[in-house]
Amino acid sequence: MTGKLIAGFIVVSAIVAAAAMYYLQVYAFYDEVNAPQDGVVMTTYGGSEQKIITKDFQGIDADSSPIRFRACFNTPHSLAMLSETFEIYDTAEPLTAPGWFDCFDAKGIADDLSSGQALAFLSVKNISFGVDRVIAVASDGRAYAWNQLNNCGEQAYDGSAVGEVCPTRELGAE
Repeated sequence: MTGKLIAGFIVVSAIVAAAAMYYLQVYAFYDEVNAPQDGVVMTTYGGSEQKIITKDFQGIDADSSPIRFRACFNTPHSLAMLSETFEIYDTAEPLTAPGWFDCFDAKGIADDLSSGQALAFLSVKNISFGVDRVIAVASDGRAYAWNQLNNCGEQAYDGSAVGEVCPTRELGAE
């Protein structure tokens, strides 16, 4: 009888721990964010940041990781105008968002990028050490933003030597 109680306790403890881990990963650390006060910015070919017009902004972010930011919005700017003005981001890979943040479909965005229905642009280079903010804009004006590791971030986090082209990482920084 004691063995059954101990086994039952272990099973119940494992279920509670699994449910807690799931909740912490998917819900607990995310906060809704409003449109940035300085506006949604993109980097021009000249290297300066310029605001773009946005409507219906929805965003989430978490302090637990520099790559948890996701946003959805609309913009009236055409892809032609954007591609002439702002720096294209060739290595864009949309990261998945929690299922409850349903405006952000990483697979759909990736499909639009690969088919040419959307283009990815650099929003902010090194928004956090080794992390770029990327904005993808579809031909119908839907736009998505996320943070993703750049080459410096990938090298820093996989243990490779970081090259001279990477910014200096301050101690205690993200």
